[in-house]
Amino acid sequence: MARNLRIIPRLDVKGPNLVKGIHLEGLRVLGEPKIFARRYAAEGADELLFMDAVASLYGRNSLLDVIAATAQNVFIPITVGGGIRSLEDIAAALKAGADKVAINSAAVADPGFIRKAAERYGSSTIVVHIDAKRNRTGSWTAWTDNGREPSHHDAVEWAVQAASLGCGEILVTSIDQEGTAKGFDTALTKAVSARTAVPVIACGGASSPDDVARLGHDVDIGAVSIASILHYGIAAELEREGYGFSGAGEFRVVAEKRDFGRVVPTTLAAVKQAVLAAGLDCRPIAGEEAA
Repeated sequence: MARNLRIIPRLDVKGPNLVKGIHLEGLRVLGEPKIFARRYAAEGADELLFMDAVASLYGRNSLLDVIAATAQNVFIPITVGGGIRSLEDIAAALKAGADKVAINSAAVADPGFIRKAAERYGSSTIVVHIDAKRNRTGSWTAWTDNGREPSHHDAVEWAVQAASLGCGEILVTSIDQEGTAKGFDTALTKAVSARTAVPVIACGGASSPDDVARLGHDVDIGAVSIASILHYGIAAELEREGYGFSGAGEFRVVAEKRDFGRVVPTTLAAVKQAVLAAGLDCRPIAGEEAA
């Protein structure tokens, strides 16, 4: 049986807006998160990943209203991250409609929090998120606060420890590659996958459907999380249709391709077709379940 690869759109949120940056910085407003989330669910996304881009900076998670609004119309697993600092925060996220939570800064500050959370809510609910950045020695350091602060942890060793403490998955974001569309940090993904027994979700740098399929084929991972190559096509389409916010501020995405840098917009269907062509399995593309 072919190995299954989940495709998970990542939605970074600041206040009421879907945003996207490069190296987790320079955030550009793209639109209303729930619009994108519904689109991805309808097109066959396996799961959705919501990250509060400024939660650690302000010491809170502001996603609960977004999650509650999304969960009313989206019936695939939802993971929420950013500002998850306590068991009470996890309970609030699950009550709002999330199926999993991704924890980073709080886990680095207190690794025992991973075990407590897994014991209370089950390992399958707990994802440890590692923002990793390559250092001068060629290894990677784990960063916290949405890539703003370095920790004392080697990213790979931290992944091993996190898995041993009971988390169900490891989400690894390459800060160096994130938002650049220059390709994944394959070496980082391989290093984490080789050392941990839990599924790994790779994030940061997707440049094309073939890039996603190649990583899934070459590295034993459970999922790939992608953003820019999906978001920009939808954002440009919404702008052409004259879409605007309803009281949440101006719709400020610039549709000219030059402002998307190296990103070539694509669709979930194209990504899944590439995954299937690479000999991997995945959830059927929307509309093909009955084929």
